Amino acid sequence: MSDLEKELLNELLRLNVPQEDAEETKKIITDCKDVVDTLSNPLVTAEEKRGIVLQLFPESMHRFILGSIRGRSIELLPEVLDEYSGALIEKQGSIKAIVRYVTPLTESQQNDLRRFIMDRFVREDVAVEYRHDPDIIGGFILNAGDVEYDKSYRTALRRMKKNLHSKAAEYTERKENKALNGSVNDIISVLKTEVKDFDVKTGASETGFIARLGDGIAQVRGMNSVMYGELVEFETGIRGIVQNLEEKTIGVVLLGDDHGLTEGASVVRTGKRAGVGVSTELLGRVVDALGSPIDGLGTISAEDYFPIEREAPGVIERKSVNVPLQTGILAIDSMFPIGRGQRELIIGDRQTGKTSVAVDTIINQKDKDVVCVYVAIGQKSSTVAQVVNTLKKYGAMDYSVVVSASASEPAPFQYIAPYSGTAIAEYFMSKGRDVLIVYDDLSKHAAAYRAMSLLLHRPPGREAYPGDVFYLHSRLLERSCRLDDEHGGGSLTALPIIETLAGDISAYIPTNVISITDGQIFLESELFNAGQRPAVNYGLSVSRVGGAAQTKAMKKAAGNLRIDLAQFKEMEIFTQFSSELDQSTTELLNHGRMLTELLKQPLYNPLPQYEQVILLYAAQHGLLKDIPVNEIKEYCTELMNYIRTYGQDIIRELEQEKLLTDDLEDRIERIVTAFEE
Repeated sequence: MSDLEKELLNELLRLNVPQEDAEETKKIITDCKDVVDTLSNPLVTAEEKRGIVLQLFPESMHRFILGSIRGRSIELLPEVLDEYSGALIEKQGSIKAIVRYVTPLTESQQNDLRRFIMDRFVREDVAVEYRHDPDIIGGFILNAGDVEYDKSYRTALRRMKKNLHSKAAEYTERKENKALNGSVNDIISVLKTEVKDFDVKTGASETGFIARLGDGIAQVRGMNSVMYGELVEFETGIRGIVQNLEEKTIGVVLLGDDHGLTEGASVVRTGKRAGVGVSTELLGRVVDALGSPIDGLGTISAEDYFPIEREAPGVIERKSVNVPLQTGILAIDSMFPIGRGQRELIIGDRQTGKTSVAVDTIINQKDKDVVCVYVAIGQKSSTVAQVVNTLKKYGAMDYSVVVSASASEPAPFQYIAPYSGTAIAEYFMSKGRDVLIVYDDLSKHAAAYRAMSLLLHRPPGREAYPGDVFYLHSRLLERSCRLDDEHGGGSLTALPIIETLAGDISAYIPTNVISITDGQIFLESELFNAGQRPAVNYGLSVSRVGGAAQTKAMKKAAGNLRIDLAQFKEMEIFTQFSSELDQSTTELLNHGRMLTELLKQPLYNPLPQYEQVILLYAAQHGLLKDIPVNEIKEYCTELMNYIRTYGQDIIRELEQEKLLTDDLEDRIERIVTAFEE
């Protein structure tokens, strides 16, 4: 608060203005902008202003407005009146209690309530306000301090409805499993029991009220014991996540429409952190950021509840990353291998094939006992539907979960989507499964967090992002790891995607995520437009796990592939204006062109490891040097068909042993020579 606002607040406290009058004044100023303009207009005479004040405002506010408010300072009044309620309670040392009722309470009941509040809060002075509220149907609701005692028929009926729903679901499940032979009479008997046992039980819960509301953010007073990240529930039924903990208020991000909510509406603590219901029924489904199905295939029964924010496993619980996670993309598996438990960034401009690399990797996990979670953040719904259809077409949805927070959804949903996806992935990891999660993409996630933070009045820092935007992604990606056998032995591999502008990987968000991950695959627009797909830049891409995530066969077959490509690129630039080349330079260029053509791969066509090893060995040992570059792809396709027909022993040994022995090398050379002949 500014010095002027503090001065006005102190004057209100000195005059001891009743809280009801302060709230009425705030409503007049908020609703009638013309009044504010008139009172702050220097051309309006003091007598005219006095007449307006005496006519519109409560009597207790006359002296304050006429004596203390000068010029345009009346515009500060709503802010001051917001603080006045809390300041008044602190000054008086009393509790303000509100009782909502349908049938008026007798004098004896009112005295009992007053004594109860005085005993509960150990206060001598209690101000009780009674409000008629027919919506609660019957009984009463008492709000005292930040605690709510609900003894209303409305809440009791809701509780009964919830119990009936759960019992009906249990009955249906038992019926389907043929564990129950019953009829409609069984359901009727359950209903009779619930009605007979109907009782209005008193539920005490810590509550607060909305002090300010707008843009999907609620500033809430009360609930002094609330936790950061806790779920709270508003009286209209929608929920929110606590994101700001300030001295007198908390900032709550709404997870839904604020229709029906107003300032003063009550908010109740749930006592649990935001999370999602998880079970194996999630496989093959498309869900939103809260874990609710959006594919029209029915409800999902939750087996457990996992918080979306969870501390990453410690070093002691982890195991080294040395089991490969095959992408099926030759350029990546040979030069930038990914291990189970690794975090490998996919980075590049828009329309360079980043999502395609991730989808290919998911398709390649078929029959490899890997659960896949695809998180779409800020994508168009049609784009997400296209990805889902592709996964269905190649049979990948059977072991996949898609979490979607589309561009049309509010920023809070886009903010929590990757955390919800990680919670789902951790559920399967806790069962000892290997899991792959794709975040598509974290650039939009950072933008959603920036929008949310600015609405929460957090100060922006570098490039207008809040200061904790690094922590936003680090606490997410640190949850990816490979657990040791004592903790289940599961793994969580992350493929975050980041979109760059004009290939600038030194921008704020890209450098943040690069420093968090264990390597990056950089896709370049120029290579993509030149027809090299996947458009991997071999110079800027890296895997910090390296050969530890490769089989011995792949490591031996790939050999100096990356060095050969680097020499080719350098020589190609150097010799592009030369007319005459010596034999060694010509051979180097021809070999580089052959490798570049070999590494081109069509969409949704991941290669099995044995095929990658055979083709790389053949290329690196000169077995393809006599093939024209434009015939390489067709030649390799026919070669692999020939080997599948006549070289099943080679394929079997590569798949089982994952070693490239001298004997196996000889057999590969012989079968390639036989194919050429």
